[in-house]
Amino acid sequence: MTLADIGRALALQAGYNAALVSLGAALLGAAAGAAGTFLTLRRRALMSDAMAHATLPGIGLAFLVMAAAGGEGRFLPGLMLGAALTAGLGLWAVQRLARQIHEDAATGAVLASFYGAGIVILTLIQGLGVGRPAGLETVLLGSTAGMLRADAIVIGLGGALVASALWALRRPLAMVAFDPLHAQMMGINPRRMDAILMALVLAVVLVGLNVTGLILIVALLVTPAVTARLWSGTVQGVALRAALIGAGCGYGGAAVSAGVPDLPTGPVIVLLATAAFALSLVLRTRAHG
Repeated sequence: MTLADIGRALALQAGYNAALVSLGAALLGAAAGAAGTFLTLRRRALMSDAMAHATLPGIGLAFLVMAAAGGEGRFLPGLMLGAALTAGLGLWAVQRLARQIHEDAATGAVLASFYGAGIVILTLIQGLGVGRPAGLETVLLGSTAGMLRADAIVIGLGGALVASALWALRRPLAMVAFDPLHAQMMGINPRRMDAILMALVLAVVLVGLNVTGLILIVALLVTPAVTARLWSGTVQGVALRAALIGAGCGYGGAAVSAGVPDLPTGPVIVLLATAAFALSLVLRTRAHG
């Protein structure tokens, strides 16, 4: 590995598959940044963390089902379906528990219990010798090294669809975020918009499993959004800047990971997003100092 390898990856010259993965990660980052804007406005960032951790048992169970059916168990759409089912169950559990205890406590309880169940299932899979479990743990931190072309296409299309949906719904989402009562008076159902937002966030979590991993996806949802808020005072401005920051971090992280094959993609993306936030904070502090 040399800096030249990273430079070729950044210039989309490290191979067709590496270029496809970098572009897919950029689309994922754009979707995550835009979704994170509305998520942070609703003060529900921790909810995305709970959904991400709740995907783990679904991934393990989906692997077992596909392996029992005679497959390898690593079919990405199948893993995403299993992850979506348990993530939806986790979201339902949080909403039910929030009627009895504070939402933060309910979220933490669901996050820990589902994550623990997922770790147990993955540990059992390693000892059963079914399917091809090698590398399954990359869903924790993300890795694009062994990603197939079809996987990259799924990630890119998923990110593009989520970003498009958020752009189309930007006005009602913003109205609900700032004043749910006024939005309801204008004919917008706040509960329905919250459900749509959670569904879009879940979609980001699912398509980001191979890129950032379920542990770090929340950073890609939150950090670009809070960075963008330092540079804009309007919802559309924040969402656009957050999408650009997320896209840049996703693209750069995937390219660096392609240049350094043993380096997990998720941590690199998160470090780039953190660096963007730290630099923005320093510049804004000096500008207003």
